[in-house]
Amino acid sequence: MTLFLVMDPIGNVPIFNAVLSKLDEKRRSRVVARELLIALFILLGFLFAGNAILAFLGLSQSSLNIAGGILLFIISLRMIFPSHHSGDEENEDEEPFIVPLAVPLTAGPSTIAILLLLSSNQPERLLEWSIALFLAWGGGTVILLSSPQLLRLIGNRGSRALERLMGMILVLLATQMLLNGIRDFIESL
Repeated sequence: MTLFLVMDPIGNVPIFNAVLSKLDEKRRSRVVARELLIALFILLGFLFAGNAILAFLGLSQSSLNIAGGILLFIISLRMIFPSHHSGDEENEDEEPFIVPLAVPLTAGPSTIAILLLLSSNQPERLLEWSIALFLAWGGGTVILLSSPQLLRLIGNRGSRALERLMGMILVLLATQMLLNGIRDFIESL
């Protein structure tokens, strides 16, 4: 559930629709599917290479917890208090490729941080984390592929309300992640 909330597919619905507004519906579905597959491969790469990345960079578990908590907190605050100029790339006439739909909207820094955290905390559960990632990605894919209909159904106000609700939940998760990192750091002293 945390991965699903951090990926924020409901909050991404208006951005995806704005970026892809000039494409016909058939082409739009193909672009969304392609971008989401690219994001999945990026996220799987970080999930499976998490320990190697942490070891290579010399990062401790507590620093990852603290950084991930801060990053998740900032992202959740942006969800609660969005700026009006999100998605500057939406003015481009060409079809997006990787940026901004795959990265950073779907495979964003907070999702990557959580996957690094999961893979380094409990590497023996990689199969479970992979299943969780596939479920979160699958739920997000269904929402984003049906986003034109969803946006018509709930409207822009409903979309903003759901995004803010998800942001509130993520603030709680980010605070807990930060507190866990501080606790782990103090215990390591």
